[in-house]
Amino acid sequence: MFDLTGRTALVVGAGSGIGQASAIALAAFGANVICADVNVANCDLTLAQIHEQGGSGSTLAIDMRDGANVKAALADIAADILMCTPSINVRKPLLQISEEEFDRVINLNMRGTFLVLKTIAAGMVARGRGSIIVCSSIRGDVVEPGQSIYASTKSGVRQMCRALAAEVGRKGVRVNLIAPGAVETALTAPIKNDPTWYNAYANRNALGRWAQPSEMAGAVVFLASDASSYVTGSVYHVDGGWTAIDGRFEPKI
Repeated sequence: MFDLTGRTALVVGAGSGIGQASAIALAAFGANVICADVNVANCDLTLAQIHEQGGSGSTLAIDMRDGANVKAALADIAADILMCTPSINVRKPLLQISEEEFDRVINLNMRGTFLVLKTIAAGMVARGRGSIIVCSSIRGDVVEPGQSIYASTKSGVRQMCRALAAEVGRKGVRVNLIAPGAVETALTAPIKNDPTWYNAYANRNALGRWAQPSEMAGAVVFLASDASSYVTGSVYHVDGGWTAIDGRFEPKI
């Protein structure tokens, strides 16, 4: 059910974090993985780990902020699986966010994801098969001060993918998302460097700790494989129970 032998997986954002972990896991289950990232040198490190475990793959330079670059980079890619992770965050109160910062977050998180989806999904529809997985966030459900624009993009990407799932489902293409919670990646490095903030996030979820990127990979492999053949338009929360807990106060029971 989880065998991906003979399938090509494109992982955008494979140079680090959740994308890197996803690429390595997909290769471990048999997929030939195209490791794509704006920093292609980091993809070389990912590919080295894939080769170490006996897997196959290649690297690809792509800049999701540049529409022409996305189209050129993906023009000849015939992927059976797409995993798309890249996003950025500007942690500021909304009243302090500049138009440039707003545009920068929207351009990558929303527009960039749209460009990748449109390009790869078109080929999947033409071939009559495919599984698309996009990285959303718990911030598509719950927010906190300083997360307004980032959370908006994560909610927006979620609805964009759900609509795409409805549009391409009868063409043999499935579209799903994962919603990570607190994961130790480059994006969350500012939090990790602040012990009070880091510990507050750890204590906020049911498991009482942060996740490693590799802990997102199981959900990705599931959604990529035939094990999820009847799953589309779904959001899988891989958040340690963060969204299951209401409030910060723990009553005595």
